[in-house]
Amino acid sequence: MQVLQSGNVFSPLLQRKTRAERHMAKALGAKTIPISVATINFRCDGNIGFIIRAMACFGAMDLHIIGAAPSYRDMVSLSGGLNRLINIRQHSNPSSFLEYTLAKNIPLISLELDERAIPLSELRVERGKEIMLVLGHETTGVPEEILHVSDMIVCIPMPGVGFCLNTSQAGNIVLYELAKQLL
Repeated sequence: MQVLQSGNVFSPLLQRKTRAERHMAKALGAKTIPISVATINFRCDGNIGFIIRAMACFGAMDLHIIGAAPSYRDMVSLSGGLNRLINIRQHSNPSSFLEYTLAKNIPLISLELDERAIPLSELRVERGKEIMLVLGHETTGVPEEILHVSDMIVCIPMPGVGFCLNTSQAGNIVLYELAKQLL
């Protein structure tokens, strides 16, 4: 029997509730952080679902999808229904996304393997300020037009034999670090 966690208390009674009921009950006392996430034309819809789940778990509330987005029905399935608790905004291309962020003066932190990137361990963010975490396409990464105006470029050092993580896994790690600093 799988036991689910409620706050810091494990409760088999939670199994009697639907996933949506559990999410809504937890939403009443959930904390949020002023972090938005932008994804760039992900080719694997599952990665959007994984990002939505991590956002909901860590308290980030706004997802900006640049380019193609899965259907609402697919997002429900891929995110375990958590897409209903995240504000989702779609931008047709990187230029329209940048117009939005520049108009709102939202600092951009791009996650990218780049010579300009600082290691995640050096990332420091200011409490109370909204931040946009930008996650690039699985193959081509963050477009240069976004990197060029990013306030910070961050990478996750890879000391092992592997070169890089899946984009949603890397995004989840950075979301955790941001939540740790901001909560």
